[in-house]
Parts: sequence; structure tokens; C-alpha cells
Amino acid sequence: MKKISVLFIVIFSMISCKAQTNPIEYYIKNAPFEFGEMVLPTIPETSYNIKDFGGVGNGTTLNTKAFEKAISTISEKGGGKLIVPAGIWLTGPIELKSKINFHVEKGAIVQFSSDINQFPMREYSKGKFDVTPPIWGNNLKDVAFTGDGIFDGAGEAWRPVKKFKLSKEDWAKLIVKGGVLSEDGKIWWPSVNALNGEKLSKIISANKNATIADYEILHHYLRPMMFTLSKVTNLLIDGPTFRNSPKFVINPKNITNLVIRNTTVYNPKWAQNGDGIDISASKNVIIYNTKVNAGDDGICMKSSGEPKNGEANLQNIIIAECTVYEGHGGFVIGSNTDGGMKNIFVSNCLFDGTDIGIRVKSNSGRGGDVSKIYIQNIEMKNIVEEAVLFDTFYADAPAGSSKESQDAQFTGDKIPYLHDFYISNINCESAETAFSFTGLPNKLIENLYFKNVNINAKHDIVGKNAANLVFENVKINNSSDFEIDSALKSAIIKK
Repeated sequence: MKKISVLFIVIFSMISCKAQTNPIEYYIKNAPFEFGEMVLPTIPETSYNIKDFGGVGNGTTLNTKAFEKAISTISEKGGGKLIVPAGIWLTGPIELKSKINFHVEKGAIVQFSSDINQFPMREYSKGKFDVTPPIWGNNLKDVAFTGDGIFDGAGEAWRPVKKFKLSKEDWAKLIVKGGVLSEDGKIWWPSVNALNGEKLSKIISANKNATIADYEILHHYLRPMMFTLSKVTNLLIDGPTFRNSPKFVINPKNITNLVIRNTTVYNPKWAQNGDGIDISASKNVIIYNTKVNAGDDGICMKSSGEPKNGEANLQNIIIAECTVYEGHGGFVIGSNTDGGMKNIFVSNCLFDGTDIGIRVKSNSGRGGDVSKIYIQNIEMKNIVEEAVLFDTFYADAPAGSSKESQDAQFTGDKIPYLHDFYISNINCESAETAFSFTGLPNKLIENLYFKNVNINAKHDIVGKNAANLVFENVKINNSSDFEIDSALKSAIIKK
């Protein structure tokens, strides 16, 4: 199975042939807001080899203790580079510390165990519990992940799979492997505990006095993010492949000065909640020359929590020269936007085979102010649904969720407000629908500016509850005489 995965990554890398056109510095200089300088981690050059700490890269020896010992020793000595040479390094969770460059050489696979018991339940904040992530760390400074190696999250041991996402042949192969089916036979779960988790999680989470022992029954249901460092100053990801995650692949939170470049992120298209890159409540972020294939959103911006001093929790973001293949969206915002977002610049990217090209989504209960978003020079191919979508009435539906749980998401006092987007120089070869706008009646989507856009699509412009949508030199099927839903006609201004 792993040999097939490695082969796919090689092929995936080969077809990702979008040429670089400009260095990072070009985008910093030309961003439509003041970005400042790119800040990289400062880490001592002293090198250490995982073998010197008892590591064995034979694919069967568990190296959790070796990684723990290596990282603790390097940290105690003031930092340095931890080299992981060629081999398959089986391990449980890895906790990073400050001043460490985790360097995976070409031919190295850091293979996280498929035994969920290697990833214990933990109390990550008072009264809140989750599964220990494969790669994690909190309150750090100067951390890097470099090299041409691979991190594999053994996601198949964790994820549910929806039947409609697989061919008949692949579904039959999955069933033979074991696991259990939902009552209607439409969802495969890796265990009974995982299957029952949806219902039990609501009961347990409602108990304010629940303990970690109470949460243990949810162990297989509460899938971890693969990479989830938080509260880090100066974080670099440069070169590795991150693949096959239990849930989101790369999900850094509350980072100041984050650079992701020359990186490959891969989840199969059937990976439930298998987002590629989700940046949460961070500032001064660059994502450059990175390739993504995802089971959910490709490159996604998220922001939760109350904005501090009136400032958006997520701001100053540059995304350039990236490619997204399969995924629910190429560039995505939301759905949690309640922390606010501003100053996001997306340029020179390719979305090839995503469900939606540009996907902006949120809903009441977790919405906030999102503005000053600049998207330019985007090429789209083989878009399954909408080329451009704005939706503040978005229903998030986890595997096995009920209509009741979906409806509950529309309650709350956090109302999304999407405004002041500037989208230009967009070319989409094919899509089902060119533009879709669905706002809330009590808070319209407004002040969206589209310039030099050409989209080939079966349907033109659909939606409701939007205002001041400016279209300058916009063509659908090579014509500026496109059809507009009656509910949107007064909202659209043509130039």
C-alpha cells in the first residue's frame, strides 16, 4: 500500500509543472498592502542525526522515544538541525520545541503509526480534550521543517469514507479490509467507536464535568489534525511532502511570521474533512510554490476568536504561484470567520480539477468581517461546480451529521460580513456555474469588484442577497451579455 502511495506522490510531483515566474520578494513588493519583510527562523547550524538517539528506520521499529529524546536534547543544547536520513521511521506523535530544524532527507518517510493508541487523548486546555496530533507544539519560537522527505499520517486508519466518493471497485476493496458501515450503508467507519462517535460526542461534550476518561470512548472518532503547531513566532516549512492525514493536513494556528514554500500537500479526494492547508488566526504569512491535493478545501483561511483591539485575527497573507488539484475549493475563506480577516493577496495560482475555484463561505454563529481581499492572475481548469462562489448561508455537514445538527449552525449572533473583494485577471476554461452569490437577508454580501474575467460555464450568475457587484470587462462564454438571476439584477453593475 505504501509503495503505491510513494509512486503516486512521484507522479503527482511530475505533473505539477507550473513554472515559477517571480520570486517571493516580487509579491511582497507588489502586495496591495504593506507586508513588511519576510522573517525566517533563526536556528543554530549544529546537526544531529536521529540514529544517534536510538532511531531505526526499518519501517517496523517504533521511534517515538527516539524523536522525543532527540528533540529534548537539541533543545537543551540551544537548538540545531535534526536530520532524518533515508528510511521509514515509524513513530507516534512528535512534539516540537523552539530552535529546531526538523530536516527529512530525500528517501526518508516519517511514518506515523496506524495504531490509534499511540496517539493518546489529552487535555489541551481546561476541560477541553482531543487526540494528540502527529506533529504538534505550543508557544514556540524559531521552528523549521525542511528537506525533500515525506511525513505520512496513516489517515486511512482514522477517516470515515462516504460511498459516493469511491468507485464500486474501490468501495468493495474497502469493505473487505474490515471496519463497519453506517445503518444506511453509505458511510464506512474504521471501527464501531468511530461510528458511534457522532452521537456520543454531543452527549459527552454537553457534560461540563466530563473527564478525559469520559472522552476516551471518542478516541477513534476525534481524528487529529496532522500538523498543528500553535502560538509560534517564526515558522518555516520548506520542501517536505505532507500526506495522508487523519483530518486537515497542515493547520498552523496563531502564528506570527509563517512561510510555507516548495512544499507538497496530499490527501486523496475521498478523505473526509481532508483539507490541505488551513491557516488559522495568523499574521504575516507567505505560501509560495506549493502543490496541494485535498479531500476538502485546498488552501483555506480561517479565523476564530474575538478580534483583538479591533484588529482582524488573520491578516497580511500572500499566496503566490501555488497549484491546487482535487479539493472542494482552490483558494478558500471560511467557514469560521468570526475573528475577522483582511489584507489577503492571492496571485499567479492554478486550480485544476477543484470542485470550486474561489470559494468564500461562512454562516451565522461563526461569522465576522472579511474585507480587503485581492485575488489576481488565476488560471482555472476542469472546475466541477462554481468558478467563483460567495456564500454566507453555508451548511457544514460532517460525515453522519443529522439535519438537526446542520440547522443548529444557523443560530448565533456572529454574522458574516463579506465586502471589498478585488478579483481580476481570471481565466476559467470550464465550470458548471460562473458566479454564485448567496448572502443573508440581514447582512448582504457587497462591494465585490471583478475585472478582466473570462469564464466558460453552463450557467452564468445565480444567487440572492448581494449588493454592488461591479463587473468590468467580464465575459461568460466569451460574451458580456450573460444571464443574471432576477434576485441579483439590481446588485450587478456592468462596465
